[in-house]
Amino acid sequence: MTSKKLVNSVAGCADDALAGLVACNPNLQLLQGHRVALRSDLDSLKGRVALLSGGGSGHEPAHAGFIGKGMLTGVIAGAVFTSPAVGSILAAIRAVAQAGTVGTLLIVKNYTGDRLNFGLAREQARAEGIPVEMVVIGDDSAFTVLKKAGRRGLCGTVLIHKVAGALAEAGVGLEEITKQVNMVAKAMGTLGVSLSSCSVPGSKPTFELSADEVELGLGIHGEAGVRRIKMATADEIVKLMLDHMTNTTNASHVPVQPGSSVVMMVNNLGGLSFLELGIIADATVRSLEGRGVKIARALVGTFMSALEMPGISLTLLLVDEPLLKLIDAETTAAAWPNVAAVSITGRKRSRVAPAEPQEAPDSTAAGGSASKRMALVLERVCSTLLGLEEHLNALDRAAGDGDCGTTHSRAARAIREWLKEGPPPASPAQLLSKLSVLLLEKMGGSSGALYGLFLTAATQPLKAKTSLPAWSAAMDAGLEAMQKYGKAAPGDRTMLDSLWAAGQELQAWKSPGADLLQVLTKAVKSAEAAAEATKDMEAGAGRASYISSARLEQPDPGAVAAAAILRAILEVLQS
Repeated sequence: MTSKKLVNSVAGCADDALAGLVACNPNLQLLQGHRVALRSDLDSLKGRVALLSGGGSGHEPAHAGFIGKGMLTGVIAGAVFTSPAVGSILAAIRAVAQAGTVGTLLIVKNYTGDRLNFGLAREQARAEGIPVEMVVIGDDSAFTVLKKAGRRGLCGTVLIHKVAGALAEAGVGLEEITKQVNMVAKAMGTLGVSLSSCSVPGSKPTFELSADEVELGLGIHGEAGVRRIKMATADEIVKLMLDHMTNTTNASHVPVQPGSSVVMMVNNLGGLSFLELGIIADATVRSLEGRGVKIARALVGTFMSALEMPGISLTLLLVDEPLLKLIDAETTAAAWPNVAAVSITGRKRSRVAPAEPQEAPDSTAAGGSASKRMALVLERVCSTLLGLEEHLNALDRAAGDGDCGTTHSRAARAIREWLKEGPPPASPAQLLSKLSVLLLEKMGGSSGALYGLFLTAATQPLKAKTSLPAWSAAMDAGLEAMQKYGKAAPGDRTMLDSLWAAGQELQAWKSPGADLLQVLTKAVKSAEAAAEATKDMEAGAGRASYISSARLEQPDPGAVAAAAILRAILEVLQS
């Protein structure tokens, strides 16, 4: 079965993609009759060297995203994963020559089709008297033994675009740019890894991986890599990649060693989430610095993709100060990141958090009977929530994400860890304040924020008194805060329904002579009934409000959890 793609047609997808980029970027123009994009200010390049690159489509933002002042003059695009036509390459060379440039450098990735087509176009242009040079970039560090075809051209090519572009912008001649670029290319290596393949529009995935495998050393055209490895953590995979890239027995290794200074490039191959990309970037920085390597600059993003392939490539380029100046030089290319001209290694990455405000001392001795009772209540609440984890997750799956139980279990584990540090405060106000901070930091999700809001607001009435009327007022304050910021109301099928029902019963605590357990028992029963009733409600707030009410046949998991918490509190107080 072919993959789904948002295209107008398989045959026209490369043209449409390039047209879309040009349509949205006034600094670019299409060359009529060709799949070629050029700088719209070609006339400003008179007397300078032009830089042309390209290759198959499907590697976006490469290569057209790197057209601009300080980078490429133009790009020739082929069909998806297909070398561009010789005629289009020649037309691009002629176009920049007619604009008054003093020569053209072709920057070509090391693939047979690209070498042949760009090479043939170069020979034809030279026959017409146009000065043209060509550099072939091979930065692949996958192969331990070099084959006749040489190293494949990968994401490191983008760094060559940047270096050559800075030199051309500075007015350096064609011969000198060619010489410097060839030297830089020798000090660079790239290695890719992917969780699965990609699929060319109109085709099936190019290779298959089992659920516990990843592909190491693959190219950018969906071709398989040098070997398959078992799925592992991000740290382990990054270590394996860097070990492979820098191993001196590897014929295509990068000569990086302790004390080396590098530009690090973490490239999304197209389908990896930004979350995973950040994790890989962090792992790479830690691993390199742990080896004594200085990271002079770090580029993280999508630079050269392989359609929707969920994977990454790591590029290391050995640099000195003159080369860094070329990397840092200004460019208007849309896809080049705004990288600060500051070393990554040695930079302070955190600052001290503000000190917590001083709390009034707890007038009740820690570890006293009140404190022990608080600990018993909290332990019962934690065990209850941990026991409900799978049930709450199952209820929550009806609304999409199925993590309500996990979120509440995370809160329970955080409270248990906190209790290990010592007895909880006996003061109700201080206890609720501590719990609110803990849940806001550790619980996560909207539930953590709502419980944090509830407890923070409930703390205020209990600072002066801890009588039953004060506890009722605390419930009122918590409910008011939840409604104010959460925008839910009773009947909206949320955790508020349980808490609201309990809060109405707890109004009886404000009456003289009210019985604590009798009123609390009624409140718990009302909360449980309200939780059960949510299965017949139409969701008016929260993620469930986006789901058709016909699909919500179970009670709201948040309401069930809130009722269970109240039941746990009651059971401890009764015993």
